Amino acid sequence: MAGPVGPAREGRPLDVYQAVTSRRAVRAFTGEPVPRAVLDRVLSTAAHAPSGANLQPWRSYVLTSAPLAELKKRTAERVAAGDPGDAREYEMYPPRLKSPYRERRFAAVQQRYAALGISRADRRARSRAVAANWDCFGASTALFCYVDRDMGPAQWADVGMYLQTVMLLLRAEGLHSCPQMAWSVYRRTVADVISPPDDLILFCGMSIGFEDTSTPRPRIERAPLAETVMFLDG
Repeated sequence: MAGPVGPAREGRPLDVYQAVTSRRAVRAFTGEPVPRAVLDRVLSTAAHAPSGANLQPWRSYVLTSAPLAELKKRTAERVAAGDPGDAREYEMYPPRLKSPYRERRFAAVQQRYAALGISRADRRARSRAVAANWDCFGASTALFCYVDRDMGPAQWADVGMYLQTVMLLLRAEGLHSCPQMAWSVYRRTVADVISPPDDLILFCGMSIGFEDTSTPRPRIERAPLAETVMFLDG
């Protein structure tokens, strides 16, 4: 039986600021099941996320138990066979990141691997760390978010706001998550299990569950406010 979920799990309720600052991409979960009632509550509330003209362009599929185990198994087989994955339907990052984005990305990668004790030269350990994506980092629940192929950049922004809302609500329930564009690399295997309509593009997966606190937890630093915000007040 799952343990208590929600504010009781955290010991105190989280306000919006606490939910935002405590949210991070968790890459180690206990595997404890997430109650269906909690998932229903989070996702029905997340439907109130901002959406231009109320299009609600997202389509989410939630996998647990046998379907998730089957997806993990099939993907692991492709990884073990050295399958590089499927042709991309969108670019995760611009092919040539300019400054300061290039430096921020490099610093984030270095902080993560340093926390795990993985050196830059240890390619095998880095590959194992990447492959953990397709085990959902041990999570018992995964959400796969699709967007209609006919949608444009504004609607993709709506999808991002929806996913952020989901992640903050999960924090309010005492849960953690990890959004994973990496799942788009094996999108055909996801489709084999989920069978989405052909007019949908897989944007990302999201691992959901209870954090394994015995694993190192790197906190990626954000840029100073002065680098990203300019106040014009005089």
